[in-house]
Amino acid sequence: MTTTVLAAGDHFVLPRLLTEEVRAAAPDAALDIRELQLPWPHTPFGRVAEVDEASGTEEQMIEALRGVRICVTQMAPLTERVLAACPDLELFCVSRGGPVNADLDAATRHGVAVCYAPGRNAVATAEHTLALLLAAARGVGDVHTDLRAGVWRSDYYDYDSCGIEIDGATVGLVGFGAIGSRVAKVLVAMGAKVLVHDPYVRPELLEGVAERVSLEDLLRRSRIVSLHARVTPETTGMIGRAQIAAMPRGSVLVNCARGALLDYDAVCDALDSGQLAGAAFDVFPAEPVPAGSRLLTTPGLVLTPHIAGGSRQVAHKAARIVAAEVGRFLRGEPLAHCANPDVPAAVS
Repeated sequence: MTTTVLAAGDHFVLPRLLTEEVRAAAPDAALDIRELQLPWPHTPFGRVAEVDEASGTEEQMIEALRGVRICVTQMAPLTERVLAACPDLELFCVSRGGPVNADLDAATRHGVAVCYAPGRNAVATAEHTLALLLAAARGVGDVHTDLRAGVWRSDYYDYDSCGIEIDGATVGLVGFGAIGSRVAKVLVAMGAKVLVHDPYVRPELLEGVAERVSLEDLLRRSRIVSLHARVTPETTGMIGRAQIAAMPRGSVLVNCARGALLDYDAVCDALDSGQLAGAAFDVFPAEPVPAGSRLLTTPGLVLTPHIAGGSRQVAHKAARIVAAEVGRFLRGEPLAHCANPDVPAAVS
């Protein structure tokens, strides 16, 4: 029997990448693979009905999913309305670290298993974090802007303006998952002492790499702090004015995790006062950053537009991870990364 699959890609995780990986993961299956091109990132993602960070429309998905048993995608919305209109759908694979564009409760009610792709961008994000960390520690953002404007900043060699080296510095990492652990290993190789605050990390993972400490101790001792925590009710706003004030004067703060972890107004105030010597961000409380935001004018900032997870390798890894789930599903094997694990047993 032929299985109909929808490869709903975009301009990053391309439809053809999804198609190629699905065929490679299920070489013996009879597959009819349809391709759908979604507009992200040429058109920003947004909320679609009850789901977040989605690309495309419910109408578009309802039409594309007619007769489809399996969908592999990155950004396509899976909503109650889409599920109700597409009774043939059994497996919906989201090639992201979390299936935020899928209504899991509705999918479970409709008997649709939802899978995701944890760790797909861990290497890319870790590398980008290190790039921003180094740039902020050495004041690259401001001198780059000045030089592009024709200003040669020889005053950068003033003692009070000089940046800091990683070798010999104490660096604090808030979170030690797939990204934070990679950042730590590189920092140790560069000669840094690494402190970690993560209530959930297994002690053996830190051996020879980092010292586990409380958040208060980490802030007090670290000249550079990098955020790698997930957003939860406990971590939302975890770094605010009091926490920044607890850091050594002239410290550096980096965030490539999520904007909700940090009070950005407090960061701008700390940069203006000299409490922070530099900061670097890839994520923000509102994206795109609004015109007129202090983040666009406060000196000492290095900013990138939420691109830490963007590499060609990530697109291939993302497609490969979800395609592997398709292969498991078709062979009747347990799914590796299912967000609603009670469903597969009912539909396989």
